[in-house]
Amino acid sequence: MKKEFLYDFVVLTIASLIIAVAVYFFLVPSHCAVASVTGLAIVLENFVPLSIAMITLVLNVVLLIIGFLTVGKEFGSKTVYTSIMIPVFIGMFQKMFPDFVSFTNSQTLDVLCHGFVGCFGLSLMFDRNASSGGLDIVAKIMNQYLHVDFGKALSYVGYFVAFSSILAYDSKTVILSILGTYQVGLVLDQFIFGKNLKRRVCIITNKQDELREFILHDLKSGATIYNAIGAYRMNEIHEVCVNVTKSEYAKLLTYLEKNDPDAFVAVYNISHVRYKPKF
Repeated sequence: MKKEFLYDFVVLTIASLIIAVAVYFFLVPSHCAVASVTGLAIVLENFVPLSIAMITLVLNVVLLIIGFLTVGKEFGSKTVYTSIMIPVFIGMFQKMFPDFVSFTNSQTLDVLCHGFVGCFGLSLMFDRNASSGGLDIVAKIMNQYLHVDFGKALSYVGYFVAFSSILAYDSKTVILSILGTYQVGLVLDQFIFGKNLKRRVCIITNKQDELREFILHDLKSGATIYNAIGAYRMNEIHEVCVNVTKSEYAKLLTYLEKNDPDAFVAVYNISHVRYKPKF
């Protein structure tokens, strides 16, 4: 239990540091309000006499209090920790590099780099069952009280923050804020689901027994065999379905091309397999 707690603490600290790096060294120089509390803080900095780190901290604390009062303790101590550590790290960078301008000297590249670096940090948090707080809390409130799907609510809030950049910046910055928000969604999906991506391969073959032996003993995987009826001839056929990794998929295709090139193959992407039953 203590080892797991320590591991979570280390991972969440590193994740918070990575997100802070993405914000201070890429997002802040671009002035783009990409979907996050920090993005909103970049806009608000133009209207209130506080630093981005302090605005982010205040917003996170206020949202956490509202979240606890409205939806209970669903966000947990991990989210409280990351919500505080991210602005702390940003404030630290502001002290260490007060005159930092940009690594890339390009507003567009800064937004792109923030998307990849920041999403890597977020994926580490999600992997440890935590989040950065902020907009997640607003989306959860919308989900509970307005009955808006959580994913849609998070998108709505994110794009609201992106559009808020129009209050302080030019049209290019507004457009980059919107595109950056869209990019974060795509990249985050890839980081979270892409690493676990598998393929479900469904095969109709006249060499079912040989294929079964290959899957069980060469791929060392399991498979499911379905009875089906072909609509054209109304003959009974068998469909062999197996979930494979990318490397196993390549081996399976090589086997089929060599041993049964006439086999019918349908392939689907799947992002998660919860268990592997042995039938």
